[in-house]
Amino acid sequence: MYVPTRIFFTKGVGRHKDYLQSFELALRNAGIEKCNLVTVSSIYPAGCKRISREEGLKQLQPGAITFCVMARNATNEPNRLIASSIGVAQPADESQYGYLSEHHPYGETADRAGDYAEDLAATMLATTLGVDFDPDTGWDEREQIFKMSGKIVKTFNITQSAEGDRQGLWSTVLACAILLP
Repeated sequence: MYVPTRIFFTKGVGRHKDYLQSFELALRNAGIEKCNLVTVSSIYPAGCKRISREEGLKQLQPGAITFCVMARNATNEPNRLIASSIGVAQPADESQYGYLSEHHPYGETADRAGDYAEDLAATMLATTLGVDFDPDTGWDEREQIFKMSGKIVKTFNITQSAEGDRQGLWSTVLACAILLP
């Protein structure tokens, strides 16, 4: 059984006349193009240590099978706003797992997409931990309830947004959580 012990977050944007090449350029911009990425679902492993992007990139080996949670979006529509975001919610009790969420909208700013992804991860964790809250209240209010409960210690997001290229090139954005042994 493989349980990651370290995690880092990265993001990137790429533009090219070909869809696949724009994705490759986004991976390069994020620093993870040399990996064979395997996407997994959205659990932040218990006890997993967050490391910096720089430290994490040094650990990658060309061709290695690398597990990640990825949000990805692309467009070739001029001026179309796209975003990709990973939301993170970590429990206060480090022996418990947390949540990661992926969000990849059209027409949302980076701030709005990031808040949504963060809210989604925190809400999933709160329901797992039994935190009582009203799902119809706004994110700012729920965030305070979650943190005041003492059960959720940290939430954040990593988000990449871009506008579609004016000449119609493919634009790809991605945000990733990279899980390391």
